[in-house]
Amino acid sequence: MRILYAIQGTGNGHLSRAHDVIPALQNHAEVDILVSGTQAEVSIPYKISYRLQGMSFIFGKSGGVDLIQTILRTNLVRLLWEIFHLPVRKYDLIINDFEPVSAWAARWRNVPLISLSHQCSLLSPNVPKPQTGDPIGAFFLKYYAPSETRYGFHFYNFAENIFTPVIRHQIRSKAISNHGHYTLYLPSYSNDKIIEFLNHFPAVKWDVFSKHSKTSFKYGNINIRPITGDDFVESMASCEGVFCGAGFETPAEALFMGKKLLVMPMRGQYEQQCNAAALEKLGVHVISSLHENNIPVIKEWINSRQIVKVNFPDITQSIISCIIARQSQSRDLAPTIQAS
Repeated sequence: MRILYAIQGTGNGHLSRAHDVIPALQNHAEVDILVSGTQAEVSIPYKISYRLQGMSFIFGKSGGVDLIQTILRTNLVRLLWEIFHLPVRKYDLIINDFEPVSAWAARWRNVPLISLSHQCSLLSPNVPKPQTGDPIGAFFLKYYAPSETRYGFHFYNFAENIFTPVIRHQIRSKAISNHGHYTLYLPSYSNDKIIEFLNHFPAVKWDVFSKHSKTSFKYGNINIRPITGDDFVESMASCEGVFCGAGFETPAEALFMGKKLLVMPMRGQYEQQCNAAALEKLGVHVISSLHENNIPVIKEWINSRQIVKVNFPDITQSIISCIIARQSQSRDLAPTIQAS
């Protein structure tokens, strides 16, 4: 069997998950890897057969996606060329982690496609949603990388075919400690905005990882650092708490490590609004912006010792085996997924 595993390259979460998904797939088939998008700092130690432009979302510096830059940097002609010329028919199966080129190419050529992503879990009616609806955001999640067969990841098993997060081996094997600092990662905010806001907490040592800085520097109690995978993992593993956007992988890894967690969803980002709603139900602190009105909430979080306990078993291989079995046997029922 030949499988094309297609990964969204915007952000670091998809590529982080791929570290464990790829070897699980390789136990069953010959696997080629496709990555599209340009906004990730994480790499994978595997040969990439197709590196495409796709459609990337450009992070802004004021709390949201920079829509103007996203549009300006999207070459629609090239995107369509990539869709029409991707040789998906040479594969028996496409497994897609929210990657648009392979999804639309497989749909156009009627090649078997399975969605395996966090985003597809948000299409379930059982998953918590924000109080304020977002029809455009919901439409985008459904049609950005469309698939009829979906397996999702979320913070909780909200529905059938929704599994707990893939926690990569690097995190599972990491020694956990507490050196008293707080790790912060808010890629859609500028360094100046973050520093200005963190000045309200002069007694706290902040380890800030920034998409907007290529060198490290200190500003009083605030340490600004460029993003490298190993440094970020080390900082999280040894911190008191994690303050980050309401993405998926970073909050999941922080919860797995047993760290206090505070999340702030990106403005206008429906996926992160959904994640924040789910995390709030689990007991995680959530704020809406870096506004002075949220200073009391952050102080409460800093002074709190409450840690949300989760159970994220290592079942990646079981999930992949289940998916391959369902596809190979063309049955509605599959083997039971067991935690290992």
